[in-house]
Formats: sequence, C-alpha cells, structure tokens
Amino acid sequence: MIGIFDSGLGGLTVVRAIMDRLPGYDIIYFGDTARTPYGSKSPETVTRYARQNTDFLLNKGANIIVMACNTASSVATETIINSYDIPIFEVITPAVKLSLKTSKKLHIGIIGTRATITSGIYEKKIKKINPDARVYSAACPLLVPLVEEGWLKKPETRMIVKKYIHPLKVRQIDTLILGCTHYPLLKNIIQQKIGKKVNIIDSSITAAESVKDFIAKNPDIDKILDKKGESRFFVSDITKQFEKTAKVILNQKILLEHVSMSTTHR
Repeated sequence: MIGIFDSGLGGLTVVRAIMDRLPGYDIIYFGDTARTPYGSKSPETVTRYARQNTDFLLNKGANIIVMACNTASSVATETIINSYDIPIFEVITPAVKLSLKTSKKLHIGIIGTRATITSGIYEKKIKKINPDARVYSAACPLLVPLVEEGWLKKPETRMIVKKYIHPLKVRQIDTLILGCTHYPLLKNIIQQKIGKKVNIIDSSITAAESVKDFIAKNPDIDKILDKKGESRFFVSDITKQFEKTAKVILNQKILLEHVSMSTTHR
C-alpha cells in the first residue's frame, strides 16, 4: 500500500497524480487538518508531526511513504529516512531536477510556506547541482489556509497571489516551482500573475513520477503493493468544507475518516 501524508488536504494533489500514473494501486492518505498549516511551525514540531504521521500510515499497512508536504520534506526528510527501513519519498528533489532540466536561463523562482522558504532547501539543492543557477524565493503563508477553506476563485485570493508573485516577476524568472502541494489548486491564477512565458513546475506531479519510476525499477517492492484499487482517506479534523475541497481536488466524492489526535500521537 502507498502511504501518503500532508499537513492538510493539499497532498491530495499528489494522490490524484499517483492515481493517474499508477491506476489500481491501493493508497492510504493522512491529512493533518487539525494541525495545519505546518509552514508557521518550528522545524522540531514539524519533524515530530512527520514521525507521528508516518507511524500512523505504517500501522495502517503502508509499505512505502510519500511525504506529500514540502514543509515536512524541507525539514524532516533526513530524520524520517534514518528512522524507517522502508522507501521514503519527498516532494522537493524531483521538482528541483525538473526545474534545472527545463529552465533555459537558469532563473528559477520558488514559492512555498514560510518554513520551506526559510529552510533554503530548494536553493541548496539547486545550487548543489548547478552553482550557476539564480534562485529567488517568496514565502506565501496565506495560500495554504485559503486552499483549505476552498477560496480557490475568490478575488481576495487573486490579489494575495499577485502580491506574493510580484517580487519574482520583476526578477524575470523563466521557471517557477510550486513548493507546496496545496498550490496546484491555484495553478491557473499563479500562471496568470507570473506570466504565460514562465514554466511552472508542479511538485505533486514530479513526486508522483518519482514514485512511478521507483516502482518500475524495483519489482520486489511492486510485488508487495496491493492493487485492489482501494483508497482510504484519514484526517485529524473534519468539516463540511474539507469534504468539499477534497472533492474538488480528486474530482470525485470521497469518504474522509476522522482520526483522533490521541491516535496520531504515537
């Protein structure tokens, strides 16, 4: 079973991308909606949450883990990889590699949560591969709450996106990494505000591609993954709005199962 977790519902964009590329594979998802957003929390807290989320998915039968959260990926990846003897995937490295492969001017922009941007993880990874790349980043702390609330087409959201994007636009970037799996839900607005000539890298898609490639190259892992076409979706808090947002992301109505905080704190 493929286990996927995120700070909230944004990681469902990764679920959707994996379903498109690996149809029939069983998936279990955990969205930590009671503690979202992670981007405003300390690295220590996010790392603790990431361990709890991973434990929960493993207890439910996951064989591999996808950290569908850029904030957790930016601060907790090393800890999670060193703590578990299973395949662990994060969403940052695949996006970095594709951005360098496709950027013509090597002027790359990143938008993400405050924690992701403060970590500098994207810039470090990009510069390690190509020191000549110019990297510009912008923290966008309001976007995750807006997506979680379903404000995908509100004029206020468009105004906020424009304000966040402006510093990157004046830098004349040619590639923009969506450094949060919530942001693909705002992809059309972001494209309009940054300009149609800028290539947008969707970290949910690049993460799904990396999982697909790994499974194709590791038949021993593929053998133990269930392929009954079953999916379960757990959240640590549930509201009508969360149900609506989940339906928008996956283009289908799904059952969100509530998990008490005492269950996730193992």
